[in-house]
Amino acid sequence: MSFGADDEFPHVDAEVDEWLFAIWQPGGGAGVLSGHRLFRRRAWYWAALVQEGYPVLHLTEWDVRLRFDPFIVKAPEMWAEHHCDAPFEQWSIGNEGHFAALDDADEALGRAYGTPEPSSADLEWYATGPATSVEHGYEQPGVVHGVVELLGRPHVTFAEAPAHRWHRWGDVLEPVPIGRALAHTGLRAPFAFPDGTTADWVLTPDGWRSRP
Repeated sequence: MSFGADDEFPHVDAEVDEWLFAIWQPGGGAGVLSGHRLFRRRAWYWAALVQEGYPVLHLTEWDVRLRFDPFIVKAPEMWAEHHCDAPFEQWSIGNEGHFAALDDADEALGRAYGTPEPSSADLEWYATGPATSVEHGYEQPGVVHGVVELLGRPHVTFAEAPAHRWHRWGDVLEPVPIGRALAHTGLRAPFAFPDGTTADWVLTPDGWRSRP
């Protein structure tokens, strides 16, 4: 299936549109997930930062009013953006807000109560290969440059870091299907979505995978 530049943007005839970015340091020492789903006039946003030696930082907003620019997600004390700089070539990924620091990643599947920690991400994604078809859309490999700024601990830097992205749309979407991990670093980022589905991702030296 071929895709055009317009496919990077929301599809007016779709009930659901979703963008998801997965980023990791080579070797699996740290990683970021950033997802954004549109439902006509409302939106979901979810993100996580995992890093060796630190609690997972977890952020979700499940009922955000859609703005004129649908790639901007703004809720109380939180801002996030997925911005298409050049279709199938470059995206900007940013967020700023108070994440919940969770010592036990399983808490993310419940109320996700944790210690609030301010975080700010400024990341640039660049394609390293063409987009290829997946069910309901496409995926594309890339690399990321940028930094996640944190308070009270070293910032997390990504330089030519491997990354992957998905854009899917349709009437109903399940969480992105990814391969299962045979072994992982212990860094984990689960999410419980309002529709009752869950995503439980773990970081491996080769990137993000589904928890076995």
